[in-house]
Amino acid sequence: MIHAYIGLGSNLDTPMAQLDRAIDTLQKHDDVKNLRVSSIYGSKPVGPQDQPDYVNAVASFQTDLPPLALLDLLQSIEQAQRRVRERHWGPRTLDLDLLLYGQETIQLPRLTVPHPYMLERGFVIKPLSDLAPDTLLNNGNTVIEQLQQLDTSDLVIIKEE
Repeated sequence: MIHAYIGLGSNLDTPMAQLDRAIDTLQKHDDVKNLRVSSIYGSKPVGPQDQPDYVNAVASFQTDLPPLALLDLLQSIEQAQRRVRERHWGPRTLDLDLLLYGQETIQLPRLTVPHPYMLERGFVIKPLSDLAPDTLLNNGNTVIEQLQQLDTSDLVIIKEE
């Protein structure tokens, strides 16, 4: 079994309900064990600012799914919740990103792990620190050390873990 971490985000169509449905779907999936979810945070959008604020969280779980099968599962959950992709870094009903897949480094046309932008995003690193503060990242920092290098002043806890 591999320990996976995913980022969850939404800013359209009742964002908290979007995250709750995605978490519920993951929890009921046969290939997802020991699901844990961080606190849920509100944050300003990355990219275009003419969109609603986001809600974000990180989930961790054990799985025996290979990386692309896990990506397929995440994308099927997004599609089931009518994922909207209007523009790059634009608003979305649900975004599920595979952040970490064990300690593996993956470079495939459809998937890059660790997630290529996670180290610079407080809305990812802060909830990841709720679950795995001492995890070593690919840049040599622990999650908590990486968090100390980021501006997280726009993050607001919406729901405690």
